[in-house]
Amino acid sequence: MRKLFTLLGIGLLAALAYLAFWPVSVAPVAWEAPQDQGYTAGYAPNDRLTALEIIDLDGRSGPEDADIGPDGLVYVATHDGEILRVEADGAISVFAQTDGRPLGIEFDDNGTLFVADAYRGLLAIDRKGAVTLLAETTKDGSPILYADDVDIAADGSVYFSDASTRFGAEGNGGTLAASVLDLVEHSANGRILKYDPATGETTVFAGGLNFANGVVVDDAESAVFVIETGSYRIWRFPLDGSAGSVVLENLPGFPDNINNAPDGTFWIGLVSPRNPAMDKLAGYPALRRVIMRLPDSMKPAPLRYGFILRMDASGKVLETLQDPAGDYALTTGAVTLPDGRIAVTSLTEPRLGILDAPAR
Repeated sequence: MRKLFTLLGIGLLAALAYLAFWPVSVAPVAWEAPQDQGYTAGYAPNDRLTALEIIDLDGRSGPEDADIGPDGLVYVATHDGEILRVEADGAISVFAQTDGRPLGIEFDDNGTLFVADAYRGLLAIDRKGAVTLLAETTKDGSPILYADDVDIAADGSVYFSDASTRFGAEGNGGTLAASVLDLVEHSANGRILKYDPATGETTVFAGGLNFANGVVVDDAESAVFVIETGSYRIWRFPLDGSAGSVVLENLPGFPDNINNAPDGTFWIGLVSPRNPAMDKLAGYPALRRVIMRLPDSMKPAPLRYGFILRMDASGKVLETLQDPAGDYALTTGAVTLPDGRIAVTSLTEPRLGILDAPAR
């Protein structure tokens, strides 16, 4: 019996030493998470997202972003590198293959599709599906490790996010695994990049963001709105380069994409509710390192919940569309279709959601 207790004691000490000292890839930074108000008041639960029409993606998954092509059809990015075209009858066809992990996609007025590919950088795809690499490094030579979302200004400038310069998507187990590392570390290394088609140069437009995510140029062509996922907030950066400002903060979940709606407002997706334990550990970097030493099954993970909100240019939340049961979950955003319906996208679903025009 004494030998058994000795062995148990040695095992316990070994486990404690592992949790305390085993090297991890993150160097967490202390910060103060805002008090989570949860899904209350203007974010109170509803079931407006439960009436989705579902379009199966024929074995693909992760329709993270969508856009309307020059032919009026819906195009979506998928985990396996394909850009899919959704035909008028709901049939799926392959438009292009990026050989990477396309996330944000956006057509310009000439029908060129710009793609933020998390593995490759900024891409352009012509009407025939031919893929061109535009940028994999910035002008100063720094690599683009996690291109995330993209939009195009009227002058042709392309604004796109590099979510993390610390944890590249391809080198850290994929987009979700890399995002978890960056969110746990919280070292504000994300940035917004600007590609100039006239010179072919990519420069840093804004930096210091905790997982820079969704990007959209407003209809007034005055600013780019940016999702800062790790800090639960949304920024407005004037296109003239003057200082940015936060327009919406303390969101009750992790915001992802942002897209223009036809009336000058914006659609924004919340991938998952916030994690109370991780918020409480915001000021304790050492304990966050311990979390990263736990088995994957015990680490923080997104919860299944569907949530889309619409915001005006001042940051006022106008409405929310929710699915508390999470039948269509990990919602990244929405795009308004030509007929007024909206396409709802997801981080992981093997389907695209279509919702009849929401009543307002």
